[in-house]
Amino acid sequence: MVPVLIVGGSLVGLSASVFLGRLGVSHMVAERRAATSEHPRGRGNNMRTMELFRTAGLEPDIRKAAANLSGNHGIMQTDKLSGGQSRWLSARLTGGKPPEKDVCSTLRCACSQNDLEPVLLDHARRLGGDVRFGTELVSFTEDRDGVTCELRERESGRTYTMRTAYLLAADGPRSPVRERLGIGQSGGGDLFHNVSVTFRSKLLSGVVGDQRFLVCYLNGTEGDGVLLPVDNEEKWVFHIPWFPERGQTLEHFTDTRIADHIRAAAGVRDLDVEVTGRAPWHAADRVADRYRQGRVFLVGDSAHEMPPTGAFGSNTGIQDAHNLAWKLTAVLHGWGGEGLLDTYENERRPVALATIARAIEQAAREEHPGYAAAQGANQSTDLMTVALGYRYLSTAVSGADTEAPTIPETLRLQADPGTRAPHMTVVHNGDTKSTIDLYERSFVLLCGLADGPWPSAAHAAAAKLGVPLVPYRAGAGPDFDLDTSPALDAGAEDWAATHGVTPQGAVLVRPDGMVAWRAGGLPANPEDELTHVLQGLLSR
Repeated sequence: MVPVLIVGGSLVGLSASVFLGRLGVSHMVAERRAATSEHPRGRGNNMRTMELFRTAGLEPDIRKAAANLSGNHGIMQTDKLSGGQSRWLSARLTGGKPPEKDVCSTLRCACSQNDLEPVLLDHARRLGGDVRFGTELVSFTEDRDGVTCELRERESGRTYTMRTAYLLAADGPRSPVRERLGIGQSGGGDLFHNVSVTFRSKLLSGVVGDQRFLVCYLNGTEGDGVLLPVDNEEKWVFHIPWFPERGQTLEHFTDTRIADHIRAAAGVRDLDVEVTGRAPWHAADRVADRYRQGRVFLVGDSAHEMPPTGAFGSNTGIQDAHNLAWKLTAVLHGWGGEGLLDTYENERRPVALATIARAIEQAAREEHPGYAAAQGANQSTDLMTVALGYRYLSTAVSGADTEAPTIPETLRLQADPGTRAPHMTVVHNGDTKSTIDLYERSFVLLCGLADGPWPSAAHAAAAKLGVPLVPYRAGAGPDFDLDTSPALDAGAEDWAATHGVTPQGAVLVRPDGMVAWRAGGLPANPEDELTHVLQGLLSR
């Protein structure tokens, strides 16, 4: 039996493979496509996603793959590229210290799907993932002990059966797995439609000039759409609004019509345009009514669809996979109860709903080409707040504020239970790193006092429950006994104040970097307290 079968090997499915591989869980990925994506889309990897990739060891390879767009930043809006009226909707970085560096372990990265998927695939296979392209799921049947799956190799037509303990459906917005389970969807449905065109133009770079945008909204009456550079030289993507409700079909978008449309957007009648590909896509507001049915889980687009504004879609999906990976690991390795898996939906579905609301609001505010909607309530769509500020409310968190919104209006990262743990730059074993880098393979307990009882309490609770738990003395400096607990030198920064506790307190962080619980001070019996908390968090 394979412990986990992932259906779908795109960004979310391959990310799930990486995360499970890092945690030592044997798994297989079945992807119906013959190879990774060739279409440059889904390029915005936000700060939280890049933190996850950094901790998993992927960041250097992703930055290398994204080199072509490393100097591109921001969203520009204009009526035409040549001689039009322009404004920046999202300002470019000026070369100064990016604001997210104060709260993140790394920075956002623009890496298109066709460049990112090969990096994910390489790491997934190096970590032991059995990734099979050209393989599709034909059927599946769940019983008490697992899921029986029938798979087919598309080229040869050969079918075979395999057993898995858990099935992850990362099979896209039209998810056959979700449909077979009969799981419904809620939301506003389709919002707008586009045809995404890849093309070559050697002259367009001269028209764009030094405007190194990541995205350009063209709101002219004749050449409306969205322009995205691929290499800043001759490869480009243009999203042309498509209106099926007006009788437009895909056949309407001939090479000639597309070229004329792009020339109108550029404001250059004789612009060289060579169309190299096209694909329809739909911006939608849909969320699955359930994320779990028995041993089957929905992740990524199979669970939620949202508009492209803010690039929240793939990021939300990748973070779904990260949330679920450690919980599956806990259950499969015996230190988590089956009820822990229910917290996946409890935590991630509200995040999807809140994120979609922000993405729709931003699309209206920015007047996204092809989307005619009145601007609603003035909610914040600040990328950092949406990417880093969401909070969880479930049994896998102890002491969360039940009245707090899923995504706040302003960013607050002060180790409130259910939120992403704060970033602090520390020195550990002589290496400078972020505290975020510590959170992956185990629970982490941060404490402070040199002669306090927290480290021994953590070791005792971990041994009693068989739970991976590592205590660190934060802000301890180099003179503490490393045999008792590894030390983190936080320099002049006050780790306790940053984490909302007294120096006698402690903060318990989950393997996914979310704060599970914190003790403001020292309880009467730290070992019993910590043991009780862990039992509740893990549904033991």
